[in-house]
Amino acid sequence: MPGDAAAAAETSSGGAGDLARLSLNTATTKGWTLREAVEGAARAGLPAVGLWRDRVAEAGLEESARIVREAGLRVSSLCRGGFLTAADDAGIDAALQDNRAAIIEAATLGTSELVFVVGGLPAASTFGGAALPYPADRAADGEASTSSEAGRAVVPGADPARDLVASRQRVADRIGELVPVAQEHGVRIVLEPLHPMFAADRAVISTLGQALDLAAPFPAETVGVVVDTYHVWWDPELERQITRAGAEGRIAGYQTCDFLLPFAADPLLSRGHVGDGYVDFATITRWVTAAGYTGDVEVEIFNQTIWDTPGDQTLATMAARHRTHVLPHL
Repeated sequence: MPGDAAAAAETSSGGAGDLARLSLNTATTKGWTLREAVEGAARAGLPAVGLWRDRVAEAGLEESARIVREAGLRVSSLCRGGFLTAADDAGIDAALQDNRAAIIEAATLGTSELVFVVGGLPAASTFGGAALPYPADRAADGEASTSSEAGRAVVPGADPARDLVASRQRVADRIGELVPVAQEHGVRIVLEPLHPMFAADRAVISTLGQALDLAAPFPAETVGVVVDTYHVWWDPELERQITRAGAEGRIAGYQTCDFLLPFAADPLLSRGHVGDGYVDFATITRWVTAAGYTGDVEVEIFNQTIWDTPGDQTLATMAARHRTHVLPHL
């Protein structure tokens, strides 16, 4: 990352007009409150912010909406809803209740886009943690049974908490229950596929194609997808699926950050500034543009070094990298 002087020099190379679609996702400046993030984005000439619900909760929902409105910014998205894979009644009820609240929060904040991370396997103990023990009573020679929710035979001795197919079906079922609520409030459920390394604990959908298949039964204005470069850059089907998403009118967001190696101890924190890693932003941005997407471009970075960097410096670097690596291809 450039130092303060270098970042300032990079930023001076263009005016605010070329940042007309750039949005600061508040995860990128984790140390800032919602107000600080909004004020920082405004200072940097950005027109939009992507908000996380924890920062909204800290400031209060109505106050958060007022802060953004009075700064003259728009909310590009709210993150996050989802975590829909619970198999028990209490877990299902809790997920539905939380997501109904998230839909109302998005509408109150003035954004139509609510990003969903759909959730990992019930076998996950914690994010990034060891799997829960395999049930002792699941003997390999157990009798086959039928899963009433997925409507299919269960392999003898299998553990339902590790059943990836059934977990994806529960995601589909919960989306179906939430769509009427989203429609009532004018909010779109935006499905985010995550890199396969997060399938166990965070998201049982890993590709844009899987996300589009989940969205397919519902109107495009109610269920869409987000293209996050960190998560989908590797996918050999990416161009075809972006084209499909555009044809279906389902691209609801474009998020940019880079894929870094070596991994941090927590791979979630291995995102970096655009241009510091392996992602081909020119090609992916051209695909997204050719698919007809004209909305905001959010920068969402989880990285401890960047979080420890002064927020204004991070924004300067972010703007400079956008101008160099993304803007020419929009």
